[in-house]
Amino acid sequence: MITLKEVRKQIDNDEPNWRIYLMDFVDDFRRHKSPDQVAEPFIQAGDRMDSLLASTAESLCDELGIEVPAWLFEIPACRDPYFVSGLDGLKAFALLQSPLRFRIRKIFVLENFLSRA
Repeated sequence: MITLKEVRKQIDNDEPNWRIYLMDFVDDFRRHKSPDQVAEPFIQAGDRMDSLLASTAESLCDELGIEVPAWLFEIPACRDPYFVSGLDGLKAFALLQSPLRFRIRKIFVLENFLSRA
């Protein structure tokens, strides 16, 4: 099982590939549905990525009916809005479609961000 704390460490060591580590976690969390995967806090290291990881974990907990650990609520929102796609043409869609757990932290993703094939 992959933990959110491990994902944070992987991203620290290889940030250009953050999507791979995050989506591996998404798949693994959905497979195992274990609260242990989000039980231990990670060391906060960056505004955007910390917010993205926390929002993702909260969304998955909601989806799977797992109680959101209290420590996730302590992770602050981004200072500036973060549009994950990085494409100007998708910003309006992301503003409209971004799930609540992401919008709370000023993270804007398309509604299918956590969808996997």
